[in-house]
Amino acid sequence: MTDRPTGYEPLDTLKPVAEEVWLIDGPAIRFYGMPFSTRATIVRLASGAIWVHSPTRLTEALAGEVAALGPVAHLVAPNWIHYAYVGQWQDRFPEAEAWAAPGVAGRAEKHGVRIAFDHDLGETAPAAWAGEIDQLLVRGSNVHHEAVFFHRASKTLILTDLIENFEPRKIGFWFRLATRFAGNREPGAMPRDMRASFRDKGALKAAVERMIGWGPERVILAHGRWYATNGAAELERAFRWLL
Repeated sequence: MTDRPTGYEPLDTLKPVAEEVWLIDGPAIRFYGMPFSTRATIVRLASGAIWVHSPTRLTEALAGEVAALGPVAHLVAPNWIHYAYVGQWQDRFPEAEAWAAPGVAGRAEKHGVRIAFDHDLGETAPAAWAGEIDQLLVRGSNVHHEAVFFHRASKTLILTDLIENFEPRKIGFWFRLATRFAGNREPGAMPRDMRASFRDKGALKAAVERMIGWGPERVILAHGRWYATNGAAELERAFRWLL
């Protein structure tokens, strides 16, 4: 069976973003019955170690590309629904340490996915990448807990689901209709159902203001078109309803 086109082909291969930063466009996965495109982000740390955010499907060819960059050291599951492929990467790179945002381990276990996580992601970056990648946990929702990251040297902000940006021309009719009502079609925003889960809007606003304060030049998203330029301005636009 061939993959359904996502509009972000070629899939399962490294694509350069900035110095020491790459992304991987993966195949679509079904979520709420709709085909969500997927995307991983890779950063090579100063030590040469490879940091993988929201791992996507791992093919043998992709594993070879990543291994050529350096030793895979960190696998990051940044929120409660982005963990599906961590196990594949652990099998191929057994020395890598797996990091989980709040809620990830419990949801994986609930869905019968056995993943051995080594560490929880906290409010600040661990020693493994402190000083190179800043991080924070976005609070305020009783459902959605997401860790976000900022690669200082390239001024790249790495999000997962806080902003989704589906391009109508790349998705089918029913998905176009769904994204219209969800509010997560181009130019991109937080889905309306996720907004409703944030009872503490003040905590969310503080997190967004901190991200804007980092001054990102680009923002990588897990779903849809990411922002190659004007990162801080895109954040201000996407969260205008909150700010």
